[in-house]
Amino acid sequence: MNTSTLDSERLIAACVLSVVGGFLDIYTYLFRGNVFANAVTGNMVLFGFHLADGKWELCGRYLLAIVSYAFGIFMANLIHARLPSSRRITWNQSVILLELICLLIVAFIPYGRWDFLVNSGIAFVCALQVQTFRRVHGLPFASTMCTGNLRSGTDALFRSIHDRETGEFRKALHYYGVIACFIFGAAAGALLLSHVGRFMFLLAPAGLCAVFFLISSRRKLAGWRRTFRSVFRRSAGR
Repeated sequence: MNTSTLDSERLIAACVLSVVGGFLDIYTYLFRGNVFANAVTGNMVLFGFHLADGKWELCGRYLLAIVSYAFGIFMANLIHARLPSSRRITWNQSVILLELICLLIVAFIPYGRWDFLVNSGIAFVCALQVQTFRRVHGLPFASTMCTGNLRSGTDALFRSIHDRETGEFRKALHYYGVIACFIFGAAAGALLLSHVGRFMFLLAPAGLCAVFFLISSRRKLAGWRRTFRSVFRRSAGR
């Protein structure tokens, strides 16, 4: 396992990603047509429902979200396969940058008529994220949906209590912590988006910016600081 992989599995990065995941889910539900865009299963169910009802336009919208999610998985794998591990910016960080671009575009799409495009875009972002950040401290997890986290956490809790397996309780705490962060992101999103303003959506890309640096090695962070100071000094000297 290389250093960049270990950096991407930091618990604090997983927690921030989960906060962003909950935030995006509540955003699409509250303001983009009562849709949970993070998990594709609901879109498949609604696609089947509208298919049976003969509502072809609605079928197309849900099918677009499903295809966008699949494309996000494909793109994450493509970035991983094509980018060399020796790059100054790792493939995980390259995916974060792609997510940032997508979310910034989404932020400026008007509400109402084009909500289905927003939901498809966020489905694409969530697929990128869930495919790229799949482990925390070596444990499999998902940052944009929590059913699997709840199963894994409770399974570890059972082994800790019933089988007395050492280390399992710590695993359970990791999973439950990620779930708590997801719920916090949804709650904070509901409050901020409803009572402060919809521009608070920009907190989602801000969270991804934080993750970009959280998964950087100390050596790379030190190098960027030196570069920033050098540029600042040159600008100040002019």
